[in-house]
Amino acid sequence: MTGGFRFWFADQRWEWSDEVFALHGYLPGAVEPTTALLLAHKHPADRDTVAEALATAVRLRQAFCSRHRIIDTAGTIRYVLVVGELMHDNAGTVVGSSGYYIDLTTPLDQSRQEILNEVLPELVEARAVIDQAKGVLMFVYGINAEQAFRVLRWRSQETNTKLRVLAAKILNAVDGLHGAPVKVRTQFDDLLLTAHEQPDPLGLTPVVGGGSPAGGQ
Repeated sequence: MTGGFRFWFADQRWEWSDEVFALHGYLPGAVEPTTALLLAHKHPADRDTVAEALATAVRLRQAFCSRHRIIDTAGTIRYVLVVGELMHDNAGTVVGSSGYYIDLTTPLDQSRQEILNEVLPELVEARAVIDQAKGVLMFVYGINAEQAFRVLRWRSQETNTKLRVLAAKILNAVDGLHGAPVKVRTQFDDLLLTAHEQPDPLGLTPVVGGGSPAGGQ
């Protein structure tokens, strides 16, 4: 499920699409969206982080973006990614943030294979490009591979852009960023230099005195 929102900084006024109401367990227009209501639906472990992200967005006049859990009126926990951009008035002044809620919770009646089959032609044709774009989203948003694919698929549908074309555009734009900030690079330096000491998730690490040569697959 994907739904839109608008958030005005001055009076912290919210506007939800029907899908966002449904995501929280409400009929469209059944309640007035407020910051207090929004925070009440956040998972207790994520509530302070989201509140801080909102406060920062208002203070610095920046887009509201977050990945967290919400609890709907039925008590169901949903994993969501909030992607936003700045809203401007006619004079070009920043007045708020608008964007989308993306439900990352895998539906019980929809398997991963069904999701993949929907875009199989593009996936087969340009799997390497799509996988690279998925990797970028996984790193930036801290989400898993399936969730990253669903985000790409959503933007592909919303913008009427073929998945492989969208993935290529993302990678091209990332190239223009000239790398991650210094702090992130430093953390990744340490990861790169110590990765060989981490447990092998594939179970392919050879036993001492045997196995495949270094660099083997």
